[in-house]
Amino acid sequence: MFDAIMIEKSEDGQTVKMTEVGADQLPEGDVLVDVAYSTLNYKDALAITGASPVVRSFPMVPGIDYSGIVVESAHSDYKPGDRVVLNGWGVGEKHWGGLAKQARVKGDWLVPLPDGISLRQAMAIGTAGYTAMLCVDALQKHGITPESGEVVVSGAAGGVGSVATALLAARGFEVAAVTGRMSETDYLKGLGAASIVDRAELSGKGRPLAKERWAAGVDVAGSTVLANMLASIKYRGVVAACGLAAGMDLPATVAPFILRGVTLVGVDSVNCPKAERLEAWEGLARDLDLAKLDAMTTEIAFSDVVETAPKFLEGQIRGRIVVPVSPELG
Repeated sequence: MFDAIMIEKSEDGQTVKMTEVGADQLPEGDVLVDVAYSTLNYKDALAITGASPVVRSFPMVPGIDYSGIVVESAHSDYKPGDRVVLNGWGVGEKHWGGLAKQARVKGDWLVPLPDGISLRQAMAIGTAGYTAMLCVDALQKHGITPESGEVVVSGAAGGVGSVATALLAARGFEVAAVTGRMSETDYLKGLGAASIVDRAELSGKGRPLAKERWAAGVDVAGSTVLANMLASIKYRGVVAACGLAAGMDLPATVAPFILRGVTLVGVDSVNCPKAERLEAWEGLARDLDLAKLDAMTTEIAFSDVVETAPKFLEGQIRGRIVVPVSPELG
């Protein structure tokens, strides 16, 4: 038996608690992993609080990503002792996730952890950091270079935004970091941001086109923030969109696309093909400053996950939250 956070649902509503489960209760899969670290992400917070119906089946162990050591494997790519990381694939939503001391999954969902990144650092990066890398790669694959001009990043003090800011700065880009918490200015400049933008500038009802300000953008917010960002992107600029923290709607017009040739690139981390996952993790191992990663990381106890989750929805979380599940694994 081992510890797990379990979400259950009945006619009386949803309950979440730490409980014990056995390996025989784990869902099907061809690889069994001892979980060393997991994380607490925005989507996990939605699942744990029940604020949004992200959980598709019950009972459910949340935790959309984890790092750990292979214990048993019937998959040709993995053997006992291998260090692995998992992000997405509906884990924590449709398939039991990483907030438990063991997990069983399809080996095709796993990625071997690159050399130079520890199991803890892998979760300091987590789905948020991996998504940020996908966004940065998307901008560059669409022709954006440091010479193109400044890149704006919304939600810059959050998980995705923090890593995106650090990665862009490491690759020579000038970053405009958007935040609703101007008290985070020193933190964001420490990650490499060149300028700080008050979120209020992008939160109100905007015009179809605004003054050209930025060559490109990374957006985690959606809604009016994304609409205003698009309206302020320079000719032939690119925006990578990966989140909906401000809402699922997009109150924009076609003006940026047909008058300035702006490109909006959707970035999905859940079902991203394995080749792109491997490329992203290799990029993180190569380019992410691990000292900056440590500065954006907070560790909370496994037992504190449930009470911490609501703070995400209240905008109180900075950077990345790491959860040591079995840290003795390394």
